[in-house]
Amino acid sequence: MKFTFSEDHRLHFPQAELHGGEFVTPFERPSRVEYVLNRLRTVGMTDLIAPDAYDPAPVAAIHDAGYLNFLATAWADWTAAGYRGEIVPTGFPMRRMQQRIPQEIDGKAGYYCLAVETAITGGTWAAAQSSCAVAQTAQRLVAGGDRAAFALCRPPGHHAAIDMYGGYCFINNAAVAAEMFRRDGAKRVAILDVDFHHGNGTQDIFYHRDDVLFCSLHGAPETAFPYFLGYADETGAGKGEGFNANYPMPEGTPYEVWGAALDDAARRIATFGPDALVVSLGVDTFKDDPISYFKLDSPDFLKIGQRIARLGLPTLFVMEGGYAIGAIGLNTVNVLEGFENA
Repeated sequence: MKFTFSEDHRLHFPQAELHGGEFVTPFERPSRVEYVLNRLRTVGMTDLIAPDAYDPAPVAAIHDAGYLNFLATAWADWTAAGYRGEIVPTGFPMRRMQQRIPQEIDGKAGYYCLAVETAITGGTWAAAQSSCAVAQTAQRLVAGGDRAAFALCRPPGHHAAIDMYGGYCFINNAAVAAEMFRRDGAKRVAILDVDFHHGNGTQDIFYHRDDVLFCSLHGAPETAFPYFLGYADETGAGKGEGFNANYPMPEGTPYEVWGAALDDAARRIATFGPDALVVSLGVDTFKDDPISYFKLDSPDFLKIGQRIARLGLPTLFVMEGGYAIGAIGLNTVNVLEGFENA
């Protein structure tokens, strides 16, 4: 299986993240990529493809223009305002407030931000573009005839909504790839999100569409980030009714229960009959992940790859979460090896 990644991911590394009332080293950090790369080399998966240049056209098709302009100009506006730290907004358009976009950069950041654990730095926009370019390049490999490809994206993307960033995400890489498959002639595309956290951004982007099926397996929103989307009764709207499937599960969920949800999602995908599959590959379902609460073990990730392979679809794997740093390489590559050897 060919894979892509960019060293430019290192341009995004905030100094701290707000977690549990304290500032800590971000869980989403550059070393995550190194552990995955090391495991890929260990198992002999060394077919690395350098990413093509970032293509803004499919990104503009799924993200709001004002939001993208904000990401492109936020750091310059922030420093011009005299702020010396990283961008962490202090105000938000909450219930019964106006939804007008402020001119001042702190207010503007609050308008576009969905979670303050995600700081913006001087290199964030360049890193986000490079991460998207990695996904775009891997998508072209699959669209060109490869059975599968792996986009080792960082920063991740599935929390990035039409016009909001957060959850460590800025551009929704999986959604961009799905849009590219459609532009390349696929009549239908499925997105399977196996990250512990609900893919709220991907749901937001495709909620009213019937050409992209979105299935997400995740922690119940009553107790897990991002809290405000991911309920089972969110099934799509308008033309998209019936094309959004959420599988929220409680604390302590073992593979036997999680795997049954995967089987159901796979049946939905098979019935939908897509021409391509995009997998938002988060491995924070691992039992020792520091910010998640499922109980999957490393051998279970082989089973995930095997089950996905049985769908028999051209498949793009896009890296999302996974914060047990020492195990992220093993767990990620287990999915890929399970798929390859099925």
